[in-house]
Amino acid sequence: MMVRIARAVLFAMAPMELLLAVLLVSGVALPRPLSATAEAAVLAVLVLEAATLYRLFGAERRAGASRRTALRAAYGRLVPDQVRRIMGFDAKGMVSLALWVVRRRHGVPYGATALSYSRAQTPTMMIFLFAMVVELVGAEILLRAFGAPVGLRTVFLVADAYTVLIVLSVIAACVTRPHVVSADEVRIRYGAFFDLRVPREQIAEVRQVRNFNEHGTIKVEGDRLAVAVASQTNLILELAEPITAVRPLGRRAEARVIRFFADDPSAAIHALRPRREHVPEP
Repeated sequence: MMVRIARAVLFAMAPMELLLAVLLVSGVALPRPLSATAEAAVLAVLVLEAATLYRLFGAERRAGASRRTALRAAYGRLVPDQVRRIMGFDAKGMVSLALWVVRRRHGVPYGATALSYSRAQTPTMMIFLFAMVVELVGAEILLRAFGAPVGLRTVFLVADAYTVLIVLSVIAACVTRPHVVSADEVRIRYGAFFDLRVPREQIAEVRQVRNFNEHGTIKVEGDRLAVAVASQTNLILELAEPITAVRPLGRRAEARVIRFFADDPSAAIHALRPRREHVPEP
């Protein structure tokens, strides 16, 4: 019960704190009683969250967990899985930006084949990114023209800049986290949002197709999973038995047929075909 209350209060206070921060930065004078009440509420929420975390940590320690394991378990119980996943997307996106700058890829071991899938969507996303930068500059000019206070302009500037950074990180994640075909598995990915490992011994058939009418990026219909890029898929994996796929926000689905996209489907077919061992002639 205490964990549920702590989660509910945390979700309720987060937008209120954000609103108060925007008002204060914008130079809006808040009534003194309101400021005092807000400060007291924030302090009470912090105390409640700390007490809940301490109780969860103590329970894990009494069960025999180490300090680090107990802290991670307590954090996992207090913060919902969806929130932790969204925070993870941001962290992976920042790592992908760094990898993009140094021209390296994530999760491609020696001897494996990397299959890119980003070329079909990168031009469109770059146009979208350019439009966002133009919007950022235009908003700043308009706010200056209307005499908006510096604090308010800073809030809009930071929000727009963060959105631009997020789009850049999505582009970088799709470039630096390709599909991977290794000797043991096929790793089907979409940026920092989706990662499915398929053991090669479970692949019954590989086919090349052309679908231009995919709806959504990651979609499950029955036992069919689609990982589309720019509404397209061009490869199908049929599995001998269903495999569990974890969707971006944590929902699980069983899939036996997987449709996905690769920039070079012929190279993907070649990498996915069973390799015959060379037998020397007697």
